[in-house]
Amino acid sequence: MRKSGNTSDLQVLLGQQDALRAELQSSLQSTTRLVTGQLNAVTTQVNDQLSRVSSQLDASTGQMSARMDNAARAVSDVRQGLGELSKTAERIFDVGRDISSLQEILRAPKLRGVLGELFLGDILSQCIPGSYYELQYSFKTGARVDAIVKLKDGLVPIDAKFPLENFRKTLEGTEEARASAKKRFTTDCKRHIDAIASSYILPDEGTLSFALMYIPAENVYYETIIRDEPGEDNRLLGYAFSKRVIPVSPNSFYAYLQTVLLGLRGMETTKEALALVSQIEGLKGDFERFTAEFDTLGRHITNSKSKYDEAARRAERFGDRLSSLNGPAESITAPPQATIAKTD
Repeated sequence: MRKSGNTSDLQVLLGQQDALRAELQSSLQSTTRLVTGQLNAVTTQVNDQLSRVSSQLDASTGQMSARMDNAARAVSDVRQGLGELSKTAERIFDVGRDISSLQEILRAPKLRGVLGELFLGDILSQCIPGSYYELQYSFKTGARVDAIVKLKDGLVPIDAKFPLENFRKTLEGTEEARASAKKRFTTDCKRHIDAIASSYILPDEGTLSFALMYIPAENVYYETIIRDEPGEDNRLLGYAFSKRVIPVSPNSFYAYLQTVLLGLRGMETTKEALALVSQIEGLKGDFERFTAEFDTLGRHITNSKSKYDEAARRAERFGDRLSSLNGPAESITAPPQATIAKTD
């Protein structure tokens, strides 16, 4: 009896064990399916994230490559620019050396004078017509001025051979050396002003009572004329004015030429007005001659009309006389036709 009871309990336990095993197996399968689904979702998300990261890395890599290429080109351009800059610096150095050589060449007074004449001719050609100025104009005395400007009242002589030998020394050395060079330079300038006044101001040959002294550099003009303080014994501006010589720099000479140009335009306008008046006078004479001829023609026409009217009246009277003579003749020589017919 007890044995059968134990057997039934064992069977119950086995049944519970099988049910528990089946439940555990079912729970394990559902858990496995759940975990598998979650792993698949996580794997999908990870794959998506990896794809996006890979795409971003590819884009970043492309941008970095492009930037590296741009940087490489920029470096190449910089190297090329540095090479060109080096060549430019070499050319500038060569130009500076040439300028130094030119300065050494221009130390000769004659060459500086030629260069000043070239600058003077260039300014004149830019400002006024060629018919109103002349370069290297010769006077009857044998003197030759660098240029003259032809105005209505006479010629304006212009000298461009300004002495510069001692000017450079006035800017260099000690104060005592500069003062000594200033005196020598002032003496040179006064001597040159005297030469201009005596050689080029020649009213007998058609010049005006003054001449222009062209100083070809603004700095020289400033140091010589503008900074020439009043009260100094060697003041150049007053001395030049006393000799009727007017110093001009390139800028002030240009302004003077503009004023001359206005006067020349006025002269041209006057010439055109005189030509117009002359043409009007010619037209007036032509009109007077035409009026006289027209009056003569009118008189001829009037006389012809008078003759015509007179001839017409004479013809009319002659016709009347013919008519009066023809009437009686017809009555005598022409008997009536009806009478002759009755006679027959």
